[in-house]
Amino acid sequence: DPCLNFHCKRGKACHADKQGKPHCICQDPAACPPTKDYEHVCGTDNKTYDGTCQLFGTKCQLEGTKMGRQLHLDYMGSCKYIPPCTDYEVDQFPLRMRDWLKNILIQYYERDLNTSGILTEKQRNKVEKIYQNDKRLVAGDHPVELLLHDFEKNYHMYVYPVHWQFHQLDQHPVDRLLTHSELAPLRASLVPMEHCITRFFQECDGDRDKLIVLKEWCHCFGIKE
Repeated sequence: DPCLNFHCKRGKACHADKQGKPHCICQDPAACPPTKDYEHVCGTDNKTYDGTCQLFGTKCQLEGTKMGRQLHLDYMGSCKYIPPCTDYEVDQFPLRMRDWLKNILIQYYERDLNTSGILTEKQRNKVEKIYQNDKRLVAGDHPVELLLHDFEKNYHMYVYPVHWQFHQLDQHPVDRLLTHSELAPLRASLVPMEHCITRFFQECDGDRDKLIVLKEWCHCFGIKE
């Protein structure tokens, strides 16, 4: 099969021509495999797609048009009303996000105690210090005042999780800059639960160059230089 190890970007599928040469052509959205309800996604055109295959296949077919350029994955799940983010809410957002990142790392660390593989040894050593700290705020739905107090009192526990998330996202390519597409996986999964994340990322980009550098990222989370 000439298409066996032939890679096509999202929205395209491999097709062998009469000479047996593989080519990438737009994925036919109607030919995408069936999906479950929980695999539905919402596009930036506010339309629900059965899955990412259908969304990116549609985007490919619109290539070269204004609609095609503007169509992106907005968030996971069917389209729904996302309330606007108020000034007050966007100010509170970093508090919850910092706490969430810290707890994700702790979950990874606990999982690695039984079967290693998620974190590297260096990462485990960093998280172990947070995990073993008896002053650590345990996971839960805490009031904003408590999260703020904990950040001021145990600031050192939050620095590494914020840095770690930046480097997790900085993958295509690894250049110490976060682009729209690198932020997309985190944003798309969180929008239905955290409606302020889009505005938060927009405001992180202080110089409005559509790129977030580590300094801007840390500043957004209240991490000092």
